[in-house]
Amino acid sequence: MWVKLCCLLLYFLALFVLARVFEAVAWYESGFLATQLVDPVALSFRKLRTILECRGLGYSGLPEKKDVRELVEKSGDLMEGELYSALKEEEASESVSSTNFSGEMHFYELVEDTKDGIWLVQVIANDRSPLVGKVHWQKMVKKVSRFGIRTGTFNCSSDPRYCKRRGWLKSTLIMSVPQTSTSKGKVMLKEYSGRKIEVEHIFKWITAHAASRIKTIYNSEHLKEEWNRSDQYRVKIYLFANLDQPPAFFSALSVKFTGRVEFIFVNVENWDNKSYMAEIGIYKTPSYILRTPEGIYRYGNNTGEFISLRAMDSFLRSLQPEVNDLFVLSFVLVNLMAWMDLFITQGATIKRFVVLISTLGTYNSLLIISWLPVLGFLQLPYLDSFYEYSLKLFRYSNTTTLASWVRADWMFYSSHPALFLSTYLGHGLLIDYFEKKRRRNNNADEVNANNLEWLSSLWDWYTSYLFHPIASFQHFPFDSDWDEDPDLFLERLAFPDLWLHPLIPTDYIKNLPMWRFQCLGAHSDEEMLETFPDSESDSDSDNKEVFSSDREVSEDDELSTFHGCSEGGRRCGVAACSCASHYCHHEPCERKARPCSSYGSAGDLEPDWSAWPPAMLHCTECVVCLENFAKGCLLMGLPCGHVFHQNCIVMWLAGGRHCCPVCRWASYKKKQPYTHPQPLSSEPPS
Repeated sequence: MWVKLCCLLLYFLALFVLARVFEAVAWYESGFLATQLVDPVALSFRKLRTILECRGLGYSGLPEKKDVRELVEKSGDLMEGELYSALKEEEASESVSSTNFSGEMHFYELVEDTKDGIWLVQVIANDRSPLVGKVHWQKMVKKVSRFGIRTGTFNCSSDPRYCKRRGWLKSTLIMSVPQTSTSKGKVMLKEYSGRKIEVEHIFKWITAHAASRIKTIYNSEHLKEEWNRSDQYRVKIYLFANLDQPPAFFSALSVKFTGRVEFIFVNVENWDNKSYMAEIGIYKTPSYILRTPEGIYRYGNNTGEFISLRAMDSFLRSLQPEVNDLFVLSFVLVNLMAWMDLFITQGATIKRFVVLISTLGTYNSLLIISWLPVLGFLQLPYLDSFYEYSLKLFRYSNTTTLASWVRADWMFYSSHPALFLSTYLGHGLLIDYFEKKRRRNNNADEVNANNLEWLSSLWDWYTSYLFHPIASFQHFPFDSDWDEDPDLFLERLAFPDLWLHPLIPTDYIKNLPMWRFQCLGAHSDEEMLETFPDSESDSDSDNKEVFSSDREVSEDDELSTFHGCSEGGRRCGVAACSCASHYCHHEPCERKARPCSSYGSAGDLEPDWSAWPPAMLHCTECVVCLENFAKGCLLMGLPCGHVFHQNCIVMWLAGGRHCCPVCRWASYKKKQPYTHPQPLSSEPPS
């Protein structure tokens, strides 16, 4: 996961650098930057009209270019980036979809139950023609969709009883606007009563009703009172302008951020005394001022802060986000990180997509599971202070210059999705190239595997997992109280024939603990040989050579030898236990080592228990071969704690007896480790 996270951070860094390169190229070709101000006098009438349409200001009664230019200047400064975005939006004549309501419940679910948006619905009465024709309705839909206003058509023929109950006996226009200034408040429906059925007149009616929700200040005394008042709103945005009503984008944002940000319009058209404006730091109009508990922020001075709905919406979301905004952001980041697996995974193409689907499912499941307790904690009243401190951190960090660059880049790449996807694909191909180059030296078979080979290996793994219980010990012993074996139980229930033919792999045997049996206070073999008589030196020297040579035998050779013994035992009809006993008696114990009692008295020589694993039971005899442990013998322990000769217990397990010879505990099943009792003090009382 950390590798994918680092790759994603590198991708974001590459996007940031690429945006700066695009700005440098645009400046080199045209000689201006996106933040450079534009003089409206130098613009044509068409460009001025486009700017007014994007800001939501009516110009139908202004035939002269001078009046249109003054209206643009009164609504706010114009930047090159805003002009470019407005012209591109006008050229991209995309058809905007409109909702067709099927009945009362559909209308209630989308319109009346939506508390944070504006709806414009055309109601068509029975056997009547629509109030707005098809061509004008398409223009209206395109015009209002710029400001986040959703549109729809309700045909009364689909639900005539609901139209009669509402009083919609003739074709009309219905506008849905939140009634209160609180989040998730009531919604009121307003009906268009104008006589002129034109796009501009209907748009004025919409903007007038939307602007009525914004608090308007007309004199300096009212401004002073409002500026010094502290209420439930922590964030307020003021528009100081010489306009009759605020722009449509400003009114639409007031509906979208209901309960989070308070929008206030200060009409300075007839003000004679502007001294208080100078006291609070407002020296020019129009000005968009954001007031927070941390201070005053002038919107429009940094990169990407245009006078448009999209730019200000991105700015306010970063300052006062909802939980849903944070969830959507985390969802996008997690899925971008998960898709990196498509390029990091090497091998067959099918393998890449299988790993990708698995990663997407895992990451999204973990994301949803992680958000559930977060949503629960946010409902607790004790976390209000934590919530306020978090919002304060957002406000501090998102009013910096770096944050404005990030918002500008986000708007740029979101408006050019093809560029975003192509850069992501290019970044992924670079990761794939370097990862393939790194792994080719380590595992060429994995990199060059085709689809059929990988599917074959996947099927082998699946069948092995389906018919065999999980019996491997990766970390032994386990400190767990889990004493059940659900895999084996489900296997027996699903396949009754396995009661007679157990299919338990022997991979776990190599992970069982092994060690040498040692004695305390024993002399070395060389010292004992020096004390023997000279007449026996020849025979003892032979034994010494055999002893030293046998000590060099590896554990793998012993294990393979015992497998051969097992096969021979089965061929001759001898049981595995007797074969193991015979082998232990003649080969490992007598040739490799001697019992501790052969080196001295029993009171002087004791087994070295410190060399034993802590979970093993202390014993000195193997119950398989009924022989005592000799110095240097290789021992093996089972999960239950019982200890045997390594050769004996391997033959026992390889013969199909996957349990302890003493307690019958499954040899592949973990068990609570045994704790040795503290020995009693042997010192006599004083």
